[in-house]
Amino acid sequence: MPTTEPVITFERFNESHIEGITALYNDPAIARQTLQMPFQSTELWRSRLAPDNERVVKVVALHQGTVIGNIGLEQFSRIRRSHAGSFGMGVAVEWQGKGVGSKLLATALDIADNWMNLQRVELSVFADNEAAIALYRKFGFETEGLFRDYAVRDGVLVDTLSMARLRRPPRVG
Repeated sequence: MPTTEPVITFERFNESHIEGITALYNDPAIARQTLQMPFQSTELWRSRLAPDNERVVKVVALHQGTVIGNIGLEQFSRIRRSHAGSFGMGVAVEWQGKGVGSKLLATALDIADNWMNLQRVELSVFADNEAAIALYRKFGFETEGLFRDYAVRDGVLVDTLSMARLRRPPRVG
């Protein structure tokens, strides 16, 4: 008997998702792979919800109404950097490796390409987060640099990679 894939829906982050987002990033396994602090309040996430800004798109992944992941894409506001943007994302531990990250990233890149006309999308990722790095490479991101001792994680300084995806071939030289 064939198994059915769980139904995952996507919505723009709104007030109804605040408790779910707070719970997602308060999971120590998620917080340690991001630059988020532990024990965040719902008020912090509520403040990140407003004000409405069309240069910022935040999408949540839901399964049966429960937040299982999110991605935030931001177009840079400086005029000379407005062709570029960056994103951050998180997926609940029990949903990692099940395509949620791919679907979130595909959604964000569709918006970046077809609605914001971004030519460059950037990210930073801990250098030892092999699963995330593999996901980003799958979507055409390339490593541009290494930031040594970039952030504190588990009480020690750790490296991150700077990665980017360009919509045109990179310049040679």
